[in-house]
Amino acid sequence: MIRFFSGALCAASLLLAATPAFAHSTLEVQEAKIGSTYKAVLRVPHGCGTEATTTVRIQIPEGFYNVKPMPKAGWDLETVTGPYEGSYDNHGTAVNDGVKEIVWSNGNLPNEWYDEFVFRGTFADTLEPGRFYFPAIQECATGEEAWIDVSGDENAEMPAPSLELLPADAATGH
Repeated sequence: MIRFFSGALCAASLLLAATPAFAHSTLEVQEAKIGSTYKAVLRVPHGCGTEATTTVRIQIPEGFYNVKPMPKAGWDLETVTGPYEGSYDNHGTAVNDGVKEIVWSNGNLPNEWYDEFVFRGTFADTLEPGRFYFPAIQECATGEEAWIDVSGDENAEMPAPSLELLPADAATGH
């Protein structure tokens, strides 16, 4: 009886610990410094209902520049580029335009599987500390999961993946 209770308690604890991580699309690293380079790992935990994810789109917000996505085997990769609202300094060179959206398409991520989509870029030194959002959309055969809510509401149903942007001189927790 004790062994059963102990096993059940352990299983319940694992389930509760795992649930938040698989509820929403999230970023692996939850904080970064202003002015730093950041490797974003978008975790996609499920499809649209029971359908497989076939396309993942990530919107690149103003202030995150010099963006480069990582190709993913079995998926097509494209970037949508355009002008920035401001100009950013990239090692002495002014950067006025760049990636505004990343699209991985024609893939197949079944609802029962999990995967990650990776890109990197630099946070402008003109940004302010606080939440920084990367709205993302999963497309499936007949629907989508739009993780685009940037309100910061803890009860948001479809929160955009985000991280805490720290001052350049801050110590990080990781």
